[in-house]
Amino acid sequence: VQLQAFGGGLVQPGGFLRLSCAASGSIFSINTMGWYRQAPGKQREFVASIRRLAGSADYVDSVKGRFTISRDNAKNMVYLQMNSLKPEDTAVYYCAARAVAATTYDFWGQGTLVTVSS
Repeated sequence: VQLQAFGGGLVQPGGFLRLSCAASGSIFSINTMGWYRQAPGKQREFVASIRRLAGSADYVDSVKGRFTISRDNAKNMVYLQMNSLKPEDTAVYYCAARAVAATTYDFWGQGTLVTVSS
């Protein structure tokens, strides 16, 4: 499975961005897609995930009500709509995929930088 994330950029506080992740390869083996982020000097953290078939989603508390994860299975795409962005959302955002029966994310995209600054 190959993942390519894009859509990052510079945005002012309170603004919005939509990240996209294109998946290719053995998509049938994937159960869950997720977004992680890593801010400068910090460990990578979970942001959101979505079950590819069921569509149910989970979020880290700090983004609940502001971020929305969605997927388009026909296009093998996953999105992260980020609204009301804060400077603390600044990070490199990574798209990840977890295979059926796996307990960890085995596939990762290259990351896209989101900078929230005035």
